[in-house]
Amino acid sequence: MSMIPDEIIEQVRDAADLVSIIGEKVDLKRTGADYRGACPFHGGQHRNFAVIPKKGSFYCFVCKAAGDIFSWYMKQYGMDYPTAVREVAKKVGVVIPESGPRQGPDPREPLFQAVAVAHDWFVRQLAENPEAAGARKYLAGRGIDLEAAGPYELGYAPRGAAFQQAMTQLGLDPRLLLEAGLLAQREDGTIIPRFRGRLLFPIHDLRGRVVGFGGRLLGPGEPKYLNSPESPVFHKGGTLYNLHAAKNHIRKEGAVILVEGYFDVLRLVMAGIEHVVAPLGTALTAEQAVLLKRFAPQAVLLLDSDMAGLKATFRAADELLRHEVRVRVATMPEGEDPDTLVQRGGAEALGPILRDALDVMERKIQILDRRGWFSGIEHRREALDRLLPTIRATRDPIQRELYLSLVSERSGVDKKVLEHEVATRPEAARGAAGPPGRGAAAATDRGAGGPALRRPHRGAAAAADDPERGVAAPGPRGAAPGVVRVDRQPDAVRRAARPERARGGAAPRRAPRRAAPAVGAGGRHRRAARPGGAGQPLCRRGAPARGPARLPGLAPAQRTHPRRERCRAARAHGREGPAGARAARTLSRGIPHPGLPAGATQRPSLGSARLGRAAEPPTQDSITDHPLNPEAVRCTQIC
Repeated sequence: MSMIPDEIIEQVRDAADLVSIIGEKVDLKRTGADYRGACPFHGGQHRNFAVIPKKGSFYCFVCKAAGDIFSWYMKQYGMDYPTAVREVAKKVGVVIPESGPRQGPDPREPLFQAVAVAHDWFVRQLAENPEAAGARKYLAGRGIDLEAAGPYELGYAPRGAAFQQAMTQLGLDPRLLLEAGLLAQREDGTIIPRFRGRLLFPIHDLRGRVVGFGGRLLGPGEPKYLNSPESPVFHKGGTLYNLHAAKNHIRKEGAVILVEGYFDVLRLVMAGIEHVVAPLGTALTAEQAVLLKRFAPQAVLLLDSDMAGLKATFRAADELLRHEVRVRVATMPEGEDPDTLVQRGGAEALGPILRDALDVMERKIQILDRRGWFSGIEHRREALDRLLPTIRATRDPIQRELYLSLVSERSGVDKKVLEHEVATRPEAARGAAGPPGRGAAAATDRGAGGPALRRPHRGAAAAADDPERGVAAPGPRGAAPGVVRVDRQPDAVRRAARPERARGGAAPRRAPRRAAPAVGAGGRHRRAARPGGAGQPLCRRGAPARGPARLPGLAPAQRTHPRRERCRAARAHGREGPAGARAARTLSRGIPHPGLPAGATQRPSLGSARLGRAAEPPTQDSITDHPLNPEAVRCTQIC
């Protein structure tokens, strides 16, 4: 038996007449828009069993049995899901193609069955368990009648180990429940129910099978909402709450309403607005956008109008635009959400808000305009930074052209300039750094939410501003004059100095060493003449100061010392090893030296520390700040 395509399953579901099929076993009488009869599952004598043609489902208000046409066959005749689909297909005359030989049962079928059994148990707990009185009171406080909410199959997970004990009595393997995300294992190995003391919302896949739960905590504690973990049957980023029931209504309306939470969906559906779905407590993902694209070309975002709600709205809008879904934004009144608004005023209160929904770009411009972002040059630049990401996200060429024209007209910036900005800075929209050589000055797109690059260290910046000057900028605050220090370079300077390694590539090769030129009288650091620019800093022994291979923004002659690098002359005094490591740790302590001015200290050279030799008296110039990087590293060699 081959797998049945989703399209065929939907065709069978749409073709099946639920009232006539269930009517073969149950005597149904029309009551308003529904049909009522005695429940065949618990042997009831009263008309507590409802068949709801509009929703394509049935529900018993006593035993809480519920489902669609396939669930009816599974519960009534003990079939598995594929067999139920084939039986209904035979009854309605839909041919299911056999694409190949039998491949065996779906290996995930035991997980589906375990979640379905757990769901039935949770639904019964909400209706019957005395501990669930708090959950029933909570629903009543939100204006949700338990009987009216029955077809939506809410449940309750009691505290303690009652769920685990009930599943054991039903013969379900704890390992299967762990894999389905119904149990959880603590660090000490103890296995406990994942949901405890929570009101549960069942989460269905597109076929209508329960694959997970969203639990609302009813007492103190965190987290307030808890979803099932990822499992072979449940993928949070690829599932939308209520899509299984809303997909046909979405097709009929040609649009989908996207709200934030479970209660928003429940309230709107109970009010008769059925083409509504919600992500599972997270930002809209690309997979969810693909799902919505399958059923409707347009989405209306009905989220909160506070700052957090607006951010979530525009993130979801950009994701939908990437999949060529047109997006409109409905503006909720201040302090309202869809649940509270419809609870007080019904569907009529929401109608004008949905009709007045604006295109996402028009909504963005409206908000920026009200806040005065188009009044000055600086604010206008920042306003464009917030509009450009939406243009970049738009895949529909006509829609993008319309957005470019609208933004150009409103901002006063030529359309060709905007087109060039959109085309040449896609990396900045994702928060990527600029090309090598731009350093911390690389531009970023503030509207895309990408991290801005850190500013360069002020010593490096001073050298970059005036690399030819021979005067050092002021050193770190609090540094005593006449003290030889080896300071760790700031993180921003170290990262800027090694762009290749920061990007995961191989470390750059160092330039070949040059022969040391003659040293002038007095042993001062000076620049050796080099073609086309200033020379390289020299220590008194004539050894070039060792530095990194590249520092963006500086010529090779102005490269700075990395971390605690020594000059080549200092390295000649000793070899690397444990003794050198121990000596390096002594560099953090200043040692008085008679050759220094009063109150001044010096640090011994690394080579002298290794060999036990006393440091030579330095000249006054050897303890001055380094001319190129005053706040990074001084020459540690006391020449």
